[in-house]
Formats: sequence, structure tokens, C-alpha cells
Amino acid sequence: MLNILRITNFAHLAELEVGKHLYWQIGNLKVHGQVFLTSWFVITLLVIVSIAATRNINRIPRGLQNFMEYALEFIRDLAKNQIGEKEYRPWVPFVGTLFLFIFVSNWSGALVPFRLIHLPEGELAAPTSDINTTVALALLTSLAYFYAGFSKKGLGYFGNYVQPVPFMLPFKIIEDFTKPLSLSFRLFGNILADELVVGVLVLLVPLFVPLPVMALGLFTSAIQALIFATLAAAYIGEAMEDHGHGEEHGEHA
Repeated sequence: MLNILRITNFAHLAELEVGKHLYWQIGNLKVHGQVFLTSWFVITLLVIVSIAATRNINRIPRGLQNFMEYALEFIRDLAKNQIGEKEYRPWVPFVGTLFLFIFVSNWSGALVPFRLIHLPEGELAAPTSDINTTVALALLTSLAYFYAGFSKKGLGYFGNYVQPVPFMLPFKIIEDFTKPLSLSFRLFGNILADELVVGVLVLLVPLFVPLPVMALGLFTSAIQALIFATLAAAYIGEAMEDHGHGEEHGEHA
């Protein structure tokens, strides 16, 4: 009897509901309630950790302050390498927010027992396992690199579309659509697939077999956050890149 109860508990934890959502009606707008709940959980966790790390700042960092300073240094180096030393500083908060939100969201799906919380419809999961979240993050990235290009070059930004030759124009326009698509579907597909694989393994072999897969999932989740933030910074750096200045510099050299 005890064995049956254990199997039942594991089966409950491994239940998979794909395509079912808890909808909230806000006026004429219908939103996914479970995505809002898990997203605000991640945001609240990040805010609490940030406040705790910066509440008593010491000259010699330790504990959470040391961890947050290490994370800031890592994000600063990432932005500097992709955007450039002269332009990277205003973009550190944006790139850092993307990285930390995606990183914590991905890990929350594996480490937080969301499935123990019952909902009328659907189930709680990592925010990044929902295509709406990843598309929103990708569109924010697109807006960021368009803003970066226009803020530096003005209407001259459109000159990038006909460089190095004018017939590149349609390909550059298509690229503007494929960038957010690739960002969103890569993140969504990897995180959803990881949760589905772990859920199936827990259902079939509930003891020790899923643990290596879960560890691998944590690693790949961190890599996906790094890839997204790196590509976002690279797109921003590309939008601000001054091709004409580089050509003039090469001629003078």
C-alpha cells in the first residue's frame, strides 16, 4: 500500500499539461494567469536578493554582496565584449536584467516544486517555458537594438540595410524578423523540452535516473540564459557599429 502511495505522489509531480492555461480576464484582455504568477515570483525573488545584498554595503564584500558584485562584473564584461568599451555602460542594466530574469526563471522550473500548487486549469512552470514570455523578451531585445541604432545614427541607421551592397536590403529586412523569432523559439523550445523530459522520466523511473537529467537541465538552462543575453548585447552592438568610421580608419591606416 505504501509503495502505491509513493508511486501516486511521484505520478502527481510528473503530470504534464501542455496547452492548458489559467486565463484571467482583465477588461477585454485575456492573460495567462500562471505565467503572471511565476514571473512575479521570479521578479520578487530577484528584488529581495538585490535588497539583501545592498542593504549593508561593506568595503570588503562578503556573502550576498560578494555574489552580486561577481554577477555584476560578469554581466559588465559580457556587455563590454559584445557592445564595445565606449558604448556598453548604459546597456549593462538591460543586458543584466535579461540574463538574471531568464537564468532564475529557467532554474525555478527545475528547483521550485510548482506542481504541488493546484490551479483550476493548467499548472505552474518556468515562465520561460511559455512562448508568450520568450516572445516578449525577444521583442524587447528588438526594440532595444532599434533604439540603440536610431539614438546613435538617427535616420542614418537605415544605411546599414544597403551595406555592403544595395541588394542586401531584403535580406536585412528579413533578418529583423528572424532575430526575435530565433531568440524566442530557441529559449522556449529548450526549456519546455527539458521540463517535459524530466517529467516523463520522473513518471517512468521516479528514483535516481532523473537526477543526472535534471543536473544537465540546470546546466543547459544557464547556458540558454547566457546565449540570450550575449546575442541581445551583440545585436545592440551591431546596431551602433559605425561602418563608415571603420572604413575611413582603414583608408587612413
